[in-house]
Amino acid sequence: MKIGFVGLGNMGTPMAVNLTNAGHEVVGFDPVAAIPEGVTKAQTAQEAASRADVVITMLPNGDIAHSVASDILPVMTKAAVLLDCSTIDVASARAMDQLAQDHGIGFLDAPVSGGVAGASAGTLTFMVGGSDSAFTTAGPLFDIMGQKSVHCGAAGNGQAAKICNNMILGITMIGTCEAFALADKLGLDRQAMFDVVSTSSGYSWTMNAYCPAPGIGPQSPADNDYKPGFAADLMLKDLRLSQQAAIDVDADTPMGAAATALYQTFVEQEDGAGQDFSAMLPRFEGRSRS
Repeated sequence: MKIGFVGLGNMGTPMAVNLTNAGHEVVGFDPVAAIPEGVTKAQTAQEAASRADVVITMLPNGDIAHSVASDILPVMTKAAVLLDCSTIDVASARAMDQLAQDHGIGFLDAPVSGGVAGASAGTLTFMVGGSDSAFTTAGPLFDIMGQKSVHCGAAGNGQAAKICNNMILGITMIGTCEAFALADKLGLDRQAMFDVVSTSSGYSWTMNAYCPAPGIGPQSPADNDYKPGFAADLMLKDLRLSQQAAIDVDADTPMGAAATALYQTFVEQEDGAGQDFSAMLPRFEGRSRS
């Protein structure tokens, strides 16, 4: 395929490189980031999108993604698909789908899970919303850039799946960190705590696969001074998206709201910016109940 790629930052660059390594022709545009070797440089987003079979966007937020879509859809060919892999609000994704329909272009919202390491290794998971035909067209690209793609239904449902998943993740990480901090003050050894919880009803991904306690369980960012695997800043972004969606559809999410408030305090008022989202554990270690 001929692929246009707009947004070649930390995630977009390895995704584009994997596509070129698989033999696809990739034309890329980014106003700031360097264009990786093997990707043909475009001077504008429109140039990257013109004559492409699939245009992939990986952008910071819904406003930018919608603006780029408005710019490139008029020059895309009618059989093409716009594949937005950004993590954005559901409403923006659905507005982009309507805009694409107005231009006779297929659209998919396909946020990813797996981070920069997954993008580099080609092991991302794609949560995809959009039509069956567009999903079929993009399927071979998902197979190159990731290990799994799940078609979640209509446009916007990819974003819905991502923010619901990450709301669970944020809530669970806070609970895991609180429990370790409580165990410390009760005099319970962390390894004993892990051995019990990881094989009992407290089992969770944040405990068993991404333990926030250094030296406990499989290697995680906690063993690297909490340098980000998944940054607290990004967790805050996703939690905010979950709460905006909850407001939009009048859903009661008190735990999601509480997790959002805690990560906001951690990132914006404490020292959480630039740390992994599991660095909530040393935060709780140093705090008293009051």
